[in-house]
Amino acid sequence: MTTVRETAALLPDPDELRAHLRALAATEAAVGGDPQFCCYVFDADWGPGQEAALMENGSGDDFSVLFTPAGVLIRGFDHESAMSPYATEDEQVWPGVIDDVPAALRPLLDEPAFWDEGVDAPRVTACLWRETGDTAWRTGSSLAFPAGSEDPDGSGFLFHLLTDRSPEAVQAYFEDYYERTVPLDAVRHVLAGHPLTPAIAAALNPASLSEDALLRGIAAHPEAASYLAGDGEFDLDRTDPIESIALPNGLPVEPVAGCGAGGTHYLCGPAVPGGPRPVLYTDSEGRASLIAESLAEALTLVAVLPSWHDALDGFRPPDLNSDYLDDNPDHPGVRDRLLAALGLPPATDQEVLDRLLTTAARTVSDGFLPQVPGEEGSAFQPMLRPPAA
Repeated sequence: MTTVRETAALLPDPDELRAHLRALAATEAAVGGDPQFCCYVFDADWGPGQEAALMENGSGDDFSVLFTPAGVLIRGFDHESAMSPYATEDEQVWPGVIDDVPAALRPLLDEPAFWDEGVDAPRVTACLWRETGDTAWRTGSSLAFPAGSEDPDGSGFLFHLLTDRSPEAVQAYFEDYYERTVPLDAVRHVLAGHPLTPAIAAALNPASLSEDALLRGIAAHPEAASYLAGDGEFDLDRTDPIESIALPNGLPVEPVAGCGAGGTHYLCGPAVPGGPRPVLYTDSEGRASLIAESLAEALTLVAVLPSWHDALDGFRPPDLNSDYLDDNPDHPGVRDRLLAALGLPPATDQEVLDRLLTTAARTVSDGFLPQVPGEEGSAFQPMLRPPAA
């Protein structure tokens, strides 16, 4: 028999559990591609000083893991369990399930999201908790389980990705749920706490970050299109460059966007379904640089670092982006909405800056510094400069 008592022995400490739940939510967001249909989500702003990891499988079963200064409360609900309030004559919580929840954590069970209309009891069949400073997970001391079931409170299947946190278990779950192959190395990367880069996100769901999908996403979200055409300097309606260019490596170039200052963004290489193409930028002063390894990375760049041009001129944090943020204090919210609307993984300023500088550094060596066809000595100058003092 599997119950909350066996589950309690297999759970990690709260910090490790929190990190795993965040990674689990990030993995599914990338695999699924549509947040509306994700089973696992993580809400870092559930309440004042509170974070919540939530699971809802669409079949009537759910759990919540609430992280608070007072400790952590885990509530699970199996709709088919004999311990469900719906299965008891008085529609009350099964005796012993929440009786011993400490006073500091008990109010968390009063959250309206955990109550159903017309039922005078929280939706719970399994409950565990760990107060701050405690060394073990706790469950009801007087809890007696009904006979006849190997998983009477539902904890065995509700919490199986919390007790078996291996990449193999997570991969198997998402492959079964989404009915397609999910690469184990990409799952392992995210669960290890590494950044969910556009490349890893594309590996988990190639269709979600394809060029066609991203361009359709921009067209479907007016705020995204407006930002990109303005502050993002990535206007999809500006695809007529000032002059033609050619690359020393012989790759074809396709204008994809432009900016009001006369610059142009190009996709480099042949268009291959599902295959990323590096993004080259040329300005109106005869300078050029690779800025991203894919359209997804380029869109992430202009969303997170609208002053990325200054980074190529040698500026670094905290000066980088500071003037823009002074003039646009609401940018963090705009950035988050834009990334979410396009299905792009979140990224920090430093992660995006590091990717930009690494990519820009190969502009010359890999034959991406363009020239004007038929004009001798017409090669552009690289935009990347050493850091400013």
